[in-house]
Amino acid sequence: MIHETLRALLVSALLLGPAIALAGPVNVNTADARTLAAELEGIGPSKAQAIVDYRAKNGPFKTVDDLGKVKGLSKKLLERNKANLRFDAKAG
Repeated sequence: MIHETLRALLVSALLLGPAIALAGPVNVNTADARTLAAELEGIGPSKAQAIVDYRAKNGPFKTVDDLGKVKGLSKKLLERNKANLRFDAKAG
């Protein structure tokens, strides 16, 4: 019984591991929508695309406050992701 439970837990961990992985740092000035959605908590494909679109129209983000100008990004959502946000200037 214990072995079956341990086996089930191991299989679950292997299958769910990538889904529950912690977000990593992401440069909002160079990342594409797919990367933003994958790396930032609470940012799905549509919000990620809104970030990319805003950046293309208005230039690079310099601060979290700049990122807050994107429609649909609340202060609470940005605060949750603050440690993983990078604002390095766009290369090239």
